[in-house]
Amino acid sequence: MKIGILTHHFIANFGAFLQAYALQETIKHEYPDAEVKIVNYIHLKHCIVNNGGWFRFYLSRETPRAWFHKIHLPYRFWKARQEHMNLTPLYFNAAEVNRENFDVIVVGSDEVWNFSDPKGDAEIKFGIGLNCPRLVSYAPSVGNSTADNVPQYVKKGLAKFKSISVRDTLGQDLVEHITGNRPQKVLDPTFLLDFPKEEVELPNKDYILFYYAEHLPRKIKKQIFEYANEHGLAVYGAGECDKAYTDITVNLTPFQWVHMFRNAKFVITGTFHGVAFSIENQRQFKVFLTQKNRIKKVEDLLSSLNITNRNIDDNYIFDLDNPTDEIDYKAVNEMIKVHRTSSLQYLRNAING
Repeated sequence: MKIGILTHHFIANFGAFLQAYALQETIKHEYPDAEVKIVNYIHLKHCIVNNGGWFRFYLSRETPRAWFHKIHLPYRFWKARQEHMNLTPLYFNAAEVNRENFDVIVVGSDEVWNFSDPKGDAEIKFGIGLNCPRLVSYAPSVGNSTADNVPQYVKKGLAKFKSISVRDTLGQDLVEHITGNRPQKVLDPTFLLDFPKEEVELPNKDYILFYYAEHLPRKIKKQIFEYANEHGLAVYGAGECDKAYTDITVNLTPFQWVHMFRNAKFVITGTFHGVAFSIENQRQFKVFLTQKNRIKKVEDLLSSLNITNRNIDDNYIFDLDNPTDEIDYKAVNEMIKVHRTSSLQYLRNAING
């Protein structure tokens, strides 16, 4: 059996890389005799916009030295894909993908069904132009797309799928609106396996980790850095830059990025995968969410695992000596175990038909 994975593997983003790698490795584990490949389909506009963003210089938060580290990330991701992904040749349209003669194509995860994103090519991710005996989805996110003004190709494409699952409630609502059937909600692939260990050389010192908590109020950020200074803690960014950080930790491999979460004393983030990897590594964390699509995705994940009181508000006091509302990871891990079992069963059923 030949199985293809169609996703946003090509963008220079830690979560995008890790979800693609996780789905690849999970399917390989479940089907050791199958040929499993990531469809190396590239949408040029999406690729250029995403990779080009790493070359911007933000005077307010970056130094020239940090920027120099940051601009190496697109190459770092390219190298990681070559080393850890079983890629097809480079393809730019559905007709080229069809030459692979896949028995099954799995679409997902990440925001592959966000048809309202102008820089992404959503049509092929809905199966348009693909000829494959079994077209199925695993945990796609619809981003900020809604049931208002659904393109015709989305309706046509969803009808081609033999089996549909999604990552969150928004996806369930959208698919049900279009097809009349409510799809199963499954775990993001990053919850399905343990990632390889690749250390980052850092001083032997506890640290607070930030990952894109944009626009965190200045008074709260100042309070966190003062607390870190008073208690001998370092402060790092996981693949991001800030002049206030203890050192530059931006040019990381994807597995080094995981290492930063695995060893953090506390995490502050504003993204779905920042939350996901905090949970997977049983870290205490808080979230500061400003982007509409992130708010919905993160809140849905937290709700599904019964994790409450994670949002930072204006009255937030950072104090690791007197923690409140700590996450009970024993209970969370039991829920993840249940969701993982049902997610893997869905994946097997979808591929087997």
